[in-house]
Amino acid sequence: MRDTRESRLLLVLLIAIAFALITVDIRGGEDSPVDGARQAAAKVFGPVESGVSGAVDPIGNAISAVRDSGKRHDRISRLEQENAALKAKLGSDDRNRSKIHQLDTMLKTAGAGQYGIKGAQVIAIGSAQGFSWTVTIDAGANDGIKRDMTVLNGDGLVGRVTTVGPNTATVLLANDPDFTVGTRMEKTDELGFASGQGDRPLRVQLLNGKAKVKKGDRLVTFGSQADKPFVPGVPVGKVVRVDPSGGDLTRTIYVEPYVGFTKLDIVGVVVQPPRTDPRDDVLPSKPAKPKPAPTVTVTVTPSAPAAGTQQQ
Repeated sequence: MRDTRESRLLLVLLIAIAFALITVDIRGGEDSPVDGARQAAAKVFGPVESGVSGAVDPIGNAISAVRDSGKRHDRISRLEQENAALKAKLGSDDRNRSKIHQLDTMLKTAGAGQYGIKGAQVIAIGSAQGFSWTVTIDAGANDGIKRDMTVLNGDGLVGRVTTVGPNTATVLLANDPDFTVGTRMEKTDELGFASGQGDRPLRVQLLNGKAKVKKGDRLVTFGSQADKPFVPGVPVGKVVRVDPSGGDLTRTIYVEPYVGFTKLDIVGVVVQPPRTDPRDDVLPSKPAKPKPAPTVTVTVTPSAPAAGTQQQ
């Protein structure tokens, strides 16, 4: 249709008629005179609208799905990042909890022995080519560390300081073959000398060849003159094997050390020895022995035969 004056007048007239019909329809309610026409139109155009809606809705749903998928992907990515951060924090917290536990047990050990200690962390291990068991700690001369000081942790004797730098020091571990420390047996006070054997138990030569020793007996450091290189009373380990006496002047026993030398982290250097020998006070309390369960014996008494019956 060409855009003329007549066409514009016709358009205005149709719009006016449409508004008039809408007004009549609204005022008439259910009795509207155009209700029949509306129903007829619905019958004609309804299937077409449904078809169009069916054709359009999948596309709309797909667009919504893509949009939601993008949002879900963003949420998943964000959650994965938060989860990774949480795991990293949890791992860090686990390490921190482990260090706190090590510090706590070491402080309890130092408190029981009245040792003045300087805390340090293992930052390196000795070279495997050196065939020696050593570690490097992050404390040195600037921290008051000196050569021939005792090193311990919450479990017991770690070793002794051999080399000192301004901010680091080298510790010879108690399981090194060149390591020797004087020991004293718990309760019996039998003296000996423990030597390292690498990843095997410590070898201890008791001065008394007739000393009575059994598996499970415990040893502590005897201490050195002027408390260097060893202070007294530091837990060393427990007996796992006893060689036969054989009438020798000395007796050999083998001791499993309390300290795990392959997993050292937090240690303490004894910078001030105790005023008095703590003896066995630093050793951990022995677990209580379980009480034996009472034994109940049930005796079955044969019943008497019923009256009027005879035993065969």
